[in-house]
Amino acid sequence: MSDHSSQQSPVAPLAARERLMTEPGLGAGNFLDHAIAANPNRAVPFAFSHHTDHRGAVVLRGHSLLDLAARRDRYAAWYHANGVRPGEPVAVVVAEGLEPLLHFLALTALGAVPALVNDAMRHDVMVRYLDHVGVVGVVADDTTGLAAAYRRDPQRRPRFLALAAEVRAFDADASGGLPQAYPYRHAADDVVALIHSSGTTGTPKSTMLAHRQFWDGKQPRMVRFPAEPYDRLMSLMPHTHAGGLSYFLTATLLGLPTVVMADWRRTVVEPVMEAFQPTMVASFPRTFVELATGELPVKGAARVHSWFNTGDSAHYGHIRRLVQLGERPAGLIRPWLLPREKAEQPALPGSQFVDGLGSSEMGMALFGQVTTPESARDDRCVGKPLEVVRRAAVLDQDGTEVPDGTVGLLAVDTPSRTPGYWNDARLTGSFELAGYWLTGDVARRDAEGRFHHLDRTVDVIDTAAGPVYSLPVEEVLLADCAELVQDCSVVGVPGGPGEGQRPIAVVRLQAAAEAAEVGADEVLDAANKALAGAGLAALAAVRIARTAEDLPLGPTGKVLKRELRTRFATLFTGQ
Repeated sequence: MSDHSSQQSPVAPLAARERLMTEPGLGAGNFLDHAIAANPNRAVPFAFSHHTDHRGAVVLRGHSLLDLAARRDRYAAWYHANGVRPGEPVAVVVAEGLEPLLHFLALTALGAVPALVNDAMRHDVMVRYLDHVGVVGVVADDTTGLAAAYRRDPQRRPRFLALAAEVRAFDADASGGLPQAYPYRHAADDVVALIHSSGTTGTPKSTMLAHRQFWDGKQPRMVRFPAEPYDRLMSLMPHTHAGGLSYFLTATLLGLPTVVMADWRRTVVEPVMEAFQPTMVASFPRTFVELATGELPVKGAARVHSWFNTGDSAHYGHIRRLVQLGERPAGLIRPWLLPREKAEQPALPGSQFVDGLGSSEMGMALFGQVTTPESARDDRCVGKPLEVVRRAAVLDQDGTEVPDGTVGLLAVDTPSRTPGYWNDARLTGSFELAGYWLTGDVARRDAEGRFHHLDRTVDVIDTAAGPVYSLPVEEVLLADCAELVQDCSVVGVPGGPGEGQRPIAVVRLQAAAEAAEVGADEVLDAANKALAGAGLAALAAVRIARTAEDLPLGPTGKVLKRELRTRFATLFTGQ
């Protein structure tokens, strides 16, 4: 690895970042242009892509703000030449990494609406989703499957279906150029992207991101997100998702050196970590599960001081291993942020894990809980709401706030929330209650005002004895049965007559337990002893996941609990 400290830093000066916080026209549709205008280091590479050469070595390639703008403009000229105009949705189905972000920048610079699609989505689901969105065109790495699907139903075919390679090879000088009004000037409420949900509960929903809304709440990060000259971010978020876009927006405005990962699997991630030496790692839980499993990535995480998780909250069993790694510099004492003035304190061994509960609909992580090596265990606590949240509450079905300690529906009132779902006012309305946005989660608030995330509303297990929440059960299996359980998912399936649902766990074993041929009965016995000790409901059964198909993942890496419920629907009924 080269000595990063000897290179010119691309980080924007503090004064420039302070000005960005109050820039009235800044938003998700034009942040690159504002970054170029504000940062005198605009020609210094900050965004890194990666590949592996013929010898198996990791090669990092840096791109400056000016580099990104030049590529954006070339892509935008192709889209403009193909008839794309302001307000039109265009699907982008390309592999993760920097490429989908370039298409996002090009389309928003034209005032169009990129519908970013994870290329792991099944083609039949994808065609239904794109038909619902009403895209005017599709750019994809591989158009074969989509073309075949559209041949079967030509009425649904968009105006163009093009290979991403065509866009990359386009000669902008041969085109009619860019529109006279370029880049497009967005109104505050203009939709700048459509982000699909994970599909864990059915056909993916299409969440709208608006120009100002998706920037709201991120302003404090301009001066208080770690952005010291030595900081380097590894972004493992899918960059077709709001989480990846959010971190890229922040990194671009800060000029924060960031490697934009094209793969989340440990076999790919760990060599890039060793080459890039990040101080911060941002991911969904999926990669943290892998990094915390087996031998820890000591070399790659040597400089890590902060792990940032968003989407689903992470499990303590994995967090406690990751915070053993790295080193915290003097002054790193607050969640998400470096304080305005560093405290007089020495560097500390280990790192901090910032667990931020958020979603595309929330616009960003709205709750934050910090775990360090010194922290006491506090299962399912996601902390207090962040500054952008005007109100957070736990409601009953009628929209009435319930007393502290009572379980109910998690709800937020914040300017960062989505305007709603594209072409689906009825679905949007179903998430609005008493002036709040329902996050789709079940939670409780304690007397100190901290929130505890217990489950997704669709995953609550309705037993004859009352509701069982799957996430606290998973916590116990991962933390207290760690010698056996590497990963797991808890779901409810039908019991016999009058029994309601019964909770079962699908478990991936630790390598040593797999080698010792540990069986489902042994895991069930250990799990129920630990659950009894924690005062939680017992499992009715355990099933061992021997292959990847046994613990199915959606396109964003979340376990598809709906598929597990279907697979084991007759486990106890014998039908």
